[in-house]
Amino acid sequence: MAQGWSQAATRIQICGALAVERNGQRVESHLPGHQGRLLFTYLVLNRHRQVQRDEIAEALWREPDPASVDARLNPLLSKLRRVFGATSLEGRGALRLYLPEPTWVDLEAASEAIHRAESAVAQQDWRRAWGPVQVALFVAERGFLPGEDAGWVGDTRNQLSVLHLRALEAYAATELGIGGPELAGAIRASRELIELAPLRESGYRCLMQALADQGNLAEALRVYGQLCDCLRDELGVSPGPASRTLYEHLLAQT
Repeated sequence: MAQGWSQAATRIQICGALAVERNGQRVESHLPGHQGRLLFTYLVLNRHRQVQRDEIAEALWREPDPASVDARLNPLLSKLRRVFGATSLEGRGALRLYLPEPTWVDLEAASEAIHRAESAVAQQDWRRAWGPVQVALFVAERGFLPGEDAGWVGDTRNQLSVLHLRALEAYAATELGIGGPELAGAIRASRELIELAPLRESGYRCLMQALADQGNLAEALRVYGQLCDCLRDELGVSPGPASRTLYEHLLAQT
């Protein structure tokens, strides 16, 4: 369970299907349609600052007509206030969403969790890393607003993609560090990391070490060849010192 989830008065999932729970009650179905859900999601993403009405309009509509912004936006804001309370939205020209604390938002929780996981991985504290990295991975894998193409949606997807890669890297390292039956998880995560980011050497190194720990040295050495080919073809370079050192270490064991 994510840190803070069980104590939160408000729980919001914006990655994957939108879900909003307040004091044990699901309320996302009361949001005012498609535009209302986009508006709420945008305000959640920016809940720690004031947002100008013009900015909100640009987030919701392509090339909004300034003369019609109030007529289109005010009904949505009124419905949000009915769902979350009159004090949930503050301001007129600039708006800010206020939710009762503690509020848990999945993307915020994942961003915080990956920092804790990476810190634990750096200290080789695999057991402490395992919980946070699961939070980050589960959230990142859900994606963000499929089918929407606004600039802010793309920016958030990019943020989530980077978080996903970091989570895969930390998860693979954690599973490798725990070892034993968890090596299979390290191999799966490493292969996915290589597929998503083929120029990221850490995925290859983790896969090589996990295969070697399973006793499959030949396959581990083939992975290094795959890395060499990829870097040569795409960038015209050779693997870095960490990858070469691991390869030489494994080669000496054959």
